[in-house]
Amino acid sequence: MVKQKGNVVTHGLSGKIGDLLVFRQRDGQTIVSKIPEQQKNASEKQVELRKRFQQATVYAKIAASTPGVKELYAEAAKKRRGMTAYSVAVADYFNAPDIDNVDLSEYAGAEGDEIRIIASDDFAVKSVHVQISNADGYTIEEGYAVNSIGDLWIYTATANNESPDGCKIVVSASDMPGNVTSKLIEN
Repeated sequence: MVKQKGNVVTHGLSGKIGDLLVFRQRDGQTIVSKIPEQQKNASEKQVELRKRFQQATVYAKIAASTPGVKELYAEAAKKRRGMTAYSVAVADYFNAPDIDNVDLSEYAGAEGDEIRIIASDDFAVKSVHVQISNADGYTIEEGYAVNSIGDLWIYTATANNESPDGCKIVVSASDMPGNVTSKLIEN
């Protein structure tokens, strides 16, 4: 791949020349590369990855045309060298949030008790949902945690749980593209 900066012949050039070269513009540079070859017999994993990449590009195009969302990705791109708002949105599509920690030390089953959750994402966690069920699977309560500081989310119990021992707590974190990660904690 050749990178050219300030060349009067190629300045602003983009597109392809026959089946030989592709010209792109990035950060004021003209990038020239050989046209990529298409594989004729793609594996199932390659087909699936191509499908996900198509979905990621559709998401990035929608994000780029949505006021407010475009600005969020553009701000993040400024902090990431060589990335654009579009590429940050594509990367965000491919990365689901992580639930790093669920702290039940302040939860004893009483209304007002807190569950502290550390949830992170390569871009931003949009929401954290908590569902508390008894040992038989009956839902006692559910709702959304509130973002406190950084990656810390706090869920405040709204109902009394008469038997917190043996209960199941499902924590789900979602990001802007709609990726969801869930974690089951058995108390």
